This record gives sequence, structure tokens and C-alpha cells, in this order.
Amino acid sequence: DVQLVESGGGAVEAGGSLTLSCTSPGHISSSYCMAWFRQAPGKAREGVGAIDEQGMTSYVDSVKGRFTVSRDIAKNTLYLEVNSLKPEDTGVYYCAAGERTYTTLDSHDYGNWGQGTQVTVS
Repeated sequence: DVQLVESGGGAVEAGGSLTLSCTSPGHISSSYCMAWFRQAPGKAREGVGAIDEQGMTSYVDSVKGRFTVSRDIAKNTLYLEVNSLKPEDTGVYYCAAGERTYTTLDSHDYGNWGQGTQVTVS
């Protein structure tokens, strides 16, 4: 199993920005696909953005143009830059890693999860 730890969440006003980070005390295989998911109160967890070993990315339509997923393999860190935040972006944001060589926003493709970091947009 891969341990994942998120950070960078917080409370911001609509239109604001944050950068979330996800790192691991151990090694994350560069071949893993990594992704960010979020879960709003009373709603199902949804995939936000994913990145594969080649650096290819995919996003859910609601965040395209506003969110950017990136990874620094040397630093063992995944990032999510979130801009132009909206109240509907509020939720707990989770980092995930999975043994897939392609981008996927299906939670079933991920076997390693962090504990989440809260993002609140008012």
C-alpha cells in the first residue's frame, strides 16, 4: 500500500485560488496514475482530475480551465492548482494513486487514498 498525505486546503472566497499537495513518505511508482477526487456533503465522491505517467491529464467538465493537476515525480508529490473557485467546489479533496497507465476518474481504479483536505468556498 502507498500512504498518501494531502495538504493545502482551507477556506477561501469565491474567485480565490489554492494549491493542494499530496505526498507520500514512501515511494510512489511513476507508472501509477494519480488523481484528485472530492466529496461534497451529502454527495458521492467524484473524480476531479487525473494524471498518468506520461503527464497526460483528464478532468471532469465542471473544473476544466480552472483546475490543473501536476506531479513532481522526483519529489514524490502530486499537486492540484484550483483557480476561480466557486461555492460548489466546496468539499473534502482526496488524493489517490492507482496501478493504471492511463488517466481515469473512476474511483474503482484506485487502491490507495489519502485522508483528505477540506476546501471551503464562500
